[in-house]
Amino acid sequence: MIEAELKARVRDPDGLRERLRRLAEEQRSVYRDTYYDRADGSFLREGRELRVRVVDRGGARRTVLTYKEPAVDRASGSKPEHETRIDDPEVIDTALRALGAVEYVRLTKHCANYRFTAHGRDMLATVVTVPELDGAFIELETLASEDELQDALGAVRAVLKELDVTDRDLTTEQYTDAVIRARAAEW
Repeated sequence: MIEAELKARVRDPDGLRERLRRLAEEQRSVYRDTYYDRADGSFLREGRELRVRVVDRGGARRTVLTYKEPAVDRASGSKPEHETRIDDPEVIDTALRALGAVEYVRLTKHCANYRFTAHGRDMLATVVTVPELDGAFIELETLASEDELQDALGAVRAVLKELDVTDRDLTTEQYTDAVIRARAAEW
């Protein structure tokens, strides 16, 4: 399945969270992400992502391994995604490194998640802050097959509009890139 997703900068985070709370219960989480690449950087160049994410929510912890293929829609950056739960992130880290993967970047995301149905689709809206980055972001996604991707992205755009998020607010910038630049600027 493809993660039909759009991301935008948020002008009014409190107002957006209030609008989202009318649609769904808020679930707060902290994501601790480690991204990996091949030593030659080819995953990044090809638009692939390999990530281990540790999610802390209300005292519970779960870990997932995610592989994202290159984008199938350049305008949105939507990618086929493959994800599975894992028991121990240290074991996966050891295995990935033994296979030649190197750590690309680690980052932390503070997230407020909202799951709801709109325009006939299951949606996940996530309001995100990243300590190294100014402001907040919204990620809105739904899963789609390749032949329904444009319709799914249309539904995502419609919901964003209903949430007062405009096309002008959209961004395809990756958190990984923005965090690396922010850290380099501190030096």
